[in-house]
Amino acid sequence: MVTGKWAELLPESWKKEIKRSKKEAVDIGLDQRTGTKKEIQIDLPEKVAYILDTLLAHGYEAHAVGGCVRDSLLGRTPQDWDVTTSAVPMQVKALFPRTVDTGLTHGTVTVLIGREGFEVTTYRIDGEYVDGRHPKEVFFTPNLLEDLKRRDFTMNAMAYHHTNGLTDAFGGTDDLAAGIVRCVGNPMDRFKEDALRMLRAVRFAAQLDFQIEEHTRDAIRRLAPDLKRISAERIQAELVKLLLSPHPEYMRELYTLGISKVILPELDQMMETKQNHPHHCRTVGEHTICGLTHTAPDRVLRLAMLFHDIAKPVCRTTDENGIDHFYGHPEKSAQMAKKIFRRLKFDRETMERVCALVRWHDYNPLLTEENVRRAVVKTGREQYPRIFALKRADILAQSDYQREEKLAYVDRYEEMYEAMTAKGDCISLKQLAVTGRDIMVLGVQQGRQIGTILNLLLEQVIEDPEKNRRDVLLELAQEYLHHQTLQ
Repeated sequence: MVTGKWAELLPESWKKEIKRSKKEAVDIGLDQRTGTKKEIQIDLPEKVAYILDTLLAHGYEAHAVGGCVRDSLLGRTPQDWDVTTSAVPMQVKALFPRTVDTGLTHGTVTVLIGREGFEVTTYRIDGEYVDGRHPKEVFFTPNLLEDLKRRDFTMNAMAYHHTNGLTDAFGGTDDLAAGIVRCVGNPMDRFKEDALRMLRAVRFAAQLDFQIEEHTRDAIRRLAPDLKRISAERIQAELVKLLLSPHPEYMRELYTLGISKVILPELDQMMETKQNHPHHCRTVGEHTICGLTHTAPDRVLRLAMLFHDIAKPVCRTTDENGIDHFYGHPEKSAQMAKKIFRRLKFDRETMERVCALVRWHDYNPLLTEENVRRAVVKTGREQYPRIFALKRADILAQSDYQREEKLAYVDRYEEMYEAMTAKGDCISLKQLAVTGRDIMVLGVQQGRQIGTILNLLLEQVIEDPEKNRRDVLLELAQEYLHHQTLQ
């Protein structure tokens, strides 16, 4: 609250709004300081404190707000520090020498201090949401409570100033202590404003190992179809954050709450597909979720685990003994994964790396040195060592039938791969002792023919690594060309 000589500088309408907000605080069970808890102290970065103090010195309210406050209370290091203030954008710009107009219509200015940028946003009230994503209008307000109550979850609706303490008008600290994700106010209203908040609720629960409050859950179940209005890019970003969280098993919540039916219907099919087979004891979906818990939080690896069996529902057959089989599912899964990646607007590199892992996750060569070299060439060296991690997670998510034998196989496979790479065995065209330029010197000009010869030479080297010498390979290339001439 602005008091003293600075209060005289406020417009009369703002003074009335502040008076009204004090009454509202009492009505909703807060004290006269709008829920401020002075006993809670947060160690603000020096630059953030400077921004707050500068705004306060010029008669404006200012607080750190949102995720940075939440993370600080949880003992986590905030990634970003955001500031909310009663000052309007032009007033903020007038106080700091270096600013960027990040989103003036929404009240946001980025204040630059050194090489760091801090978003400073005016207290605001969102107008009507017409598309389930963005407010039609934004209104500035002098009332901090009005700004906080438009936010998504109670844990994100807290503000802090190092002099005044923590403003927690909606029970954010209580919900943090209880491990609960709860909407601010009516969850139906919050999700109608921005449908992506439903997916964010699951993502926050996964990151913090929290439970979603029941009224919030009910609202998600009812409004999940609204997610079809959200852009693929926003869906992708939240899905990846969920996958990379400490608790990827919360992917199950996407199914139970009806979210995956809208954004990833293939997951629903997996959750509902049984695997009657000695090697499995879970549905395809539960097997996949279990596998996710056995993988490191690596973006490519967890996406590969999510999609490695995605085609099993469409590849399922049952033999005369009632045993299920899923012939050809790795290749088909790679094809389906590629379509999903395009649907969710993933980058090409991620798509290609993940789809290659999916395609080869069930490929198990006979463990000889030559076969391992061939396997690396066939699957692509860039898949290693992730492919071993994927195989282990896949095995650990299966039944215990032959589990020890399977894991021993992967261990031996990895040992042979590491020994092979330590020796410097040639397993790619780049490692050949000759290049395309060397082949051109022999009189070959066509690019396709050069590629053919190099691949034939690689085949020879895979069989016998000792042949990876320039003189030997050039002699082999000449023999091939001579043979081609005779034909």
